Amino acid sequence: MSRLTATTRLAAAAAATALVLTACGNDAEDQGTEDTSNGEQAQSYSIGVTQIVSHPALDAAREGFKDAFDDAGIEVQWDEQNAQNDQATASNIAGTFASADLDLIYAIATPTAQASAQQITDKPIVFSAVTDPEEAGLVASWDEPGGNVTGASDMNPVAEQLDLLLEIMPDAETVGVVYSSGETNSAVQVDLLKEAAAELGLEVQEAAISASSEVQQGVESLDVDAIYVPTDNAVVSALEAVIQYGQQNDVPVIPADTDSVIRGGVATYGIDYYGLGRQAGDMAISILQDGEEPGSMPVATSSELTLIVNPEAADAMGIELPEAVLERADEVVGEDVEAEDPADAGEEDS
Repeated sequence: MSRLTATTRLAAAAAATALVLTACGNDAEDQGTEDTSNGEQAQSYSIGVTQIVSHPALDAAREGFKDAFDDAGIEVQWDEQNAQNDQATASNIAGTFASADLDLIYAIATPTAQASAQQITDKPIVFSAVTDPEEAGLVASWDEPGGNVTGASDMNPVAEQLDLLLEIMPDAETVGVVYSSGETNSAVQVDLLKEAAAELGLEVQEAAISASSEVQQGVESLDVDAIYVPTDNAVVSALEAVIQYGQQNDVPVIPADTDSVIRGGVATYGIDYYGLGRQAGDMAISILQDGEEPGSMPVATSSELTLIVNPEAADAMGIELPEAVLERADEVVGEDVEAEDPADAGEEDS
């Protein structure tokens, strides 16, 4: 009897243990399912991207924005549209996005940001590559944008860039600028250029254009010692026409953005457009995941400037970069720099 009792007790204990282990296993399984479920239920977003035109700076801003989401492990369904430097197309894209089931709009450059802001008021809009969002009517102020729009500005250091031009060409007396009369950001930069030039005793010659196809004619109308290229989408899209003019006439070209130096400009203090796109991406993530209000998020700016120089381009335009400039350069680029035929430049905009 005692042996039976012991056996019975042992069986009962084993059964109890099995029940406990089963319960623990179920708890663990439930917890694992919850974790998996949480992972599966991670929010996925739909984002519309509207870009005014393709050129290296704006393309970098687009990729930086997307990489911010990739690096954060956030799933996004992208609807990417390019206006091919046509304002009517930019407006049509904005209209399509206004009625689409999107969580956020990313607008690259001033014209697309303006088109989006005019037609979309019930979705957050984050911009980048906009020089002066307040002047462009996108925000009430830099610190308190208001409404549904905010982003990252590419306001470039025009005065510092003009100082660099004079360091490279101390005897320069005139500087030319070709710009699009229809771009607010370009008008802002030309005003800054004239203001800085006046303080340095430089004369500014302007050539206003309305399309990329007019860039060659615009630059050929100038009679100057150097050319400054603002972050004007129409001009940068047809930069090869400006570079070729500089090479043929020994007129150095100082662009406002670093990618244009890689493409054949002489040198600049410039903004990292990929980094600018990431800044905009981080802002968008805060809006979507943390519930931040665009109207309460101050417009971001890039605090880091890169001195990039292209000795090959300088040589092709008849000058030699000063040793002091070369020594403090953050990046030296250029190899066998030769401008494309302007007839092949900016074809997408014609």
